[in-house]
Amino acid sequence: MTADMTDTIPVTLLTGFLGSGKTTLLNKLVCQPELADALVIINEFGEAALDHMLVAHSTENLVMEMSSGCVCCSIRGDLVKTLRDITWRFSRKGQRQFRRVLIETTGLADPAPIIHTLMTDPQVAPRYRLDGIVVTLDLATGMHTLDHHPEAVKQAAMADTLLLTKPDLATEEQLEVLHQRLDNINPAAPRWKVSQGEITADKLLNLGLFSTANKTNDVARWLKEEAYAPDALRPVAPVHGGGQAGFSMRPKTPEFGHQILHDINRHDDHIRAYCFAVDIPIPEETLMTWLEVLMSFVGSQILRVKGILNVEGNSKPIVIQGVQHIFHPPVTLPAWPSDDRRSRLVFITQDVEKDVIENIFNALCKA
Repeated sequence: MTADMTDTIPVTLLTGFLGSGKTTLLNKLVCQPELADALVIINEFGEAALDHMLVAHSTENLVMEMSSGCVCCSIRGDLVKTLRDITWRFSRKGQRQFRRVLIETTGLADPAPIIHTLMTDPQVAPRYRLDGIVVTLDLATGMHTLDHHPEAVKQAAMADTLLLTKPDLATEEQLEVLHQRLDNINPAAPRWKVSQGEITADKLLNLGLFSTANKTNDVARWLKEEAYAPDALRPVAPVHGGGQAGFSMRPKTPEFGHQILHDINRHDDHIRAYCFAVDIPIPEETLMTWLEVLMSFVGSQILRVKGILNVEGNSKPIVIQGVQHIFHPPVTLPAWPSDDRRSRLVFITQDVEKDVIENIFNALCKA
C-alpha cells in the first residue's frame, strides 16, 4: 500500500556536532521570508535563545538501548507529543500558523530515531514528512570531530546537505582534506560554506522527493545516482561576496600533496555509499524478500536507502526510502520521470559492501 506525501507538513532536521554553529545559523534563517512561518522545535539545552515567534521546546535527548544493541527505534514520547500538539498550540481561529517544521537536535544526537518517528509513528507519520537532513560541520575542527565521535560521522553520512561552518578559521589544506574524506562518507550531498550563519534558505529547503510549492516530484535531484559513479565529480562550495554560497564541481580524487594523501588514507569511517541498479522489472515477492533479508541481518548498518523501483505488474514507478531497518510506506509516482525504467537504489551503509547487497539479490532471483 502506497502513501500520499504531498499533503503532509515538510520537516527539516538540523543536526551537527557541538559548537558547529547550529544556533547562529537558525537565528539567521528564521529572519528570511521562506522560514518566517516555519515552526522551530529546539531542545531545552540549546546553546542560545532563538529570536523567533514560532518556537516549541522538546526535551527529547535520550535514546534507550534495546537488548539487541540497536538504539534506532527506542525514542521517548516527548517529541511525538510536541509534533502532535503544535498543530493546535500554534493555530488561530482553527487555522495552522506554520507551513513547515524545523527540528534542531543536540550535537550528540543520532538522527535515526527522529527520522523513524516521522516515518512510522501513527500520530506523526500521517501529518509530517521528512523534507531533508541538514548537517553543520566545523571546518577548523571537522577532521578531529570525525576522528573521535562516530555520531558525527553518522550525521555526515545521512545528510542531504552539508554546511561547512567557520571557514575563516580553516586553512586550504584543512578544507581539501575534509572534502576528500566527505567524498567517501557522503558523495551526493551538496556542501556549502557558511560564514556567520549566512546562507539563503532555498539551499536547505525542498531537499526531499516533493517540492512544497507545486507538489511535484524531482526524482533525479533527490536520488543523485550519478554522484555514486567511480569517476563522478564532487561538490565544492566556495563562499562568494556578500556571504552567498557558490557551487562548483571537482574530480573525486584530485592531485593533492603526498602528506595530505597520507593523512586521508589512514582514516576509514567504515561508511560505504553506492548505487545498485536492476535492468528488468523486479517481482514484488523477490523485492520484499530481499529487503526483509537485508533489514533482518544488516539493518542497523544500513544508514540510509532510497530508490525508484520498477516492480513487475506496475506501470508506474514506486519510490521507497528507509533509515536502518525502518522504511517509509512506499509512494507511487504518477509517471516515470524519464525514459529510464531501471530500478535504482542508493545505499549508505556502515561496513556493508556493495557486493553483499548484489549477491543477496542475485541469489533470490535465481531461487
